[in-house]
Amino acid sequence: MADSSANTAVENRQQRFDRILCLEPFKGLKAILDSLSGDRAAVCEAVHRANSFEELVAGLGHRITIIKQIHIADCYSRTGREGGIKSVLPFFDIPTQSALPTLVNFDSTLTATPKSAAFFNGLLAEFKRQLEA
Repeated sequence: MADSSANTAVENRQQRFDRILCLEPFKGLKAILDSLSGDRAAVCEAVHRANSFEELVAGLGHRITIIKQIHIADCYSRTGREGGIKSVLPFFDIPTQSALPTLVNFDSTLTATPKSAAFFNGLLAEFKRQLEA
C-alpha cells in the first residue's frame, strides 16, 4: 500500500501565492508586480504586509503618482531612459469595459489614473482574500 502522504501535495506559502497570482482575474496585478520586482519572495512578503495597493508599491521601493489620464500611444513613444518610461501596462478590464493603464518609470515611480489605482487596490484586496482562504 502506498504512503498517502506521498500522494498529497502540500502547497507552501510561496507556491500558493504564485498559483493564485497566475489566475486570470489577477493578470493585470501580476504584470505590475513583475515589472516592479523580479524577487518573487520579496513580492510575496510585500503583498502579505500591505493593506493597500499604494502600500504594496511602496513596500517594493516605488511610489505612486496619480494623474488625470494616460494616453497610451504617447507613452509608447516615451519608453526608454530618455522618455523616462520603463514599462507601459495597458490593462483593459473587460467586465467593466475600463481602460486601466499603468506606467512603470525609471525614477522608481508608478504612474496611474485614479480609476486604475482604485481598481488595483480592489484587486489586491481580492487577491489577499483568496490567499487567506
